[in-house]
Amino acid sequence: MKASLTNAVPLPTDQDATGRKLGDEELANLGEVIASGVLNSTKGTFVKRLEASFAQRLGVKHVYACSSGTAAIHAAIAAINPEPGDEVVTSPITDIGALTPILYQGAIPVFADVDSRTWNCTSSSIEAALSERTRAIIVTHLFGNPCNMDSILPLAESRGIPVIEDCAQAYLAKHHQRLVGTLGTIGCFSLQQGKHITSGEGGLIATSNDDLARRIRLFINKGWPYGEQNPDHEFLALNSRMTELQGAVAAAQLPRLQQIVDARIVTANKLTDRLADLPAILTPHVTPGNVHAYWKYCLRVNGDMVRGGCDALGKQLKVHNIACAPRYIQKPAFECKIFREQKTFGNSRFPFTLARPEALDYGRSRFPQTYGALQNLLVLPWNENYEDEHVDFISEAIHEAVHDLGC
Repeated sequence: MKASLTNAVPLPTDQDATGRKLGDEELANLGEVIASGVLNSTKGTFVKRLEASFAQRLGVKHVYACSSGTAAIHAAIAAINPEPGDEVVTSPITDIGALTPILYQGAIPVFADVDSRTWNCTSSSIEAALSERTRAIIVTHLFGNPCNMDSILPLAESRGIPVIEDCAQAYLAKHHQRLVGTLGTIGCFSLQQGKHITSGEGGLIATSNDDLARRIRLFINKGWPYGEQNPDHEFLALNSRMTELQGAVAAAQLPRLQQIVDARIVTANKLTDRLADLPAILTPHVTPGNVHAYWKYCLRVNGDMVRGGCDALGKQLKVHNIACAPRYIQKPAFECKIFREQKTFGNSRFPFTLARPEALDYGRSRFPQTYGALQNLLVLPWNENYEDEHVDFISEAIHEAVHDLGC
């Protein structure tokens, strides 16, 4: 029987106050910063408080705040300090901000195929991408769903390769009771507008390795070791500091992080239950023992059962103002012009000029799961302010669309 949507329900969105938990605590902290007149984190206290609180929450020795999630990835790669032409294995389904730092440090992104159900890289796809030049592996816990670290970490350890965890979308996600961002060598988080907690822009870098922690701290601060004797600008580095205003906002939200993640999980599980009767739709696959943090809620659409696949389904959902995104990034990252035309520094094409030919082989046959995943992926918005009525509305809209588009 065809479903009927009689009443539209406006959905909260993380792009404004309807889908964000911002309020008196943030205003109080901002007021304190303004009253102090100290807006720079080198002299202020809020960024330091944020770093200490997040380190305690994760159970790691060091956390440093920076200007963005991209800056967090950049600092992590700079800390590992690849030689020009070294390789960093990573995912082709990720934001470009997780890839450009590799190039800025003179290294070559080498892409590993993904799993067809989780859209994450796997130990087997990563192993196939390794070479004698591999200097680091970046694992992306896409949409808040943890990678299978039980198999990835032993592989990396057997080769002596550090693992950077991209946790931009995965606050408090867990792999077998352990928080992501604490499993590998370095964990990177984002505080961009649409993340679980936000300061508009911002990033956090976590590690328990003392030597890497120092390099991270210096890289954020133009290579300058604040507080040490006989300081000097020790190596090429940027100013990627977070301001006290950003730190004040993020620090106010950190105590609510568990509540925010828990709320997302509860409503996501309800939608999964409500869609269980639709064979044309596969809901998020969560490995037993893992905790998915649900930055977004993603569906795999069976194009043989839904006429027009994820594009048609997304189009019908948008009629009801459900702002979904078919295919997420639309194409694998290596199809972007920066990779296709090697648009980097002037006309030099550096560092691509140092790459092995195999590292730049983006042939479609090498990434069957990546192309298949993007072809069928439909990303639904999600945030902590969703209630049962929003879940019911989305479920009804999906049921109606699948019924209308049934083959």
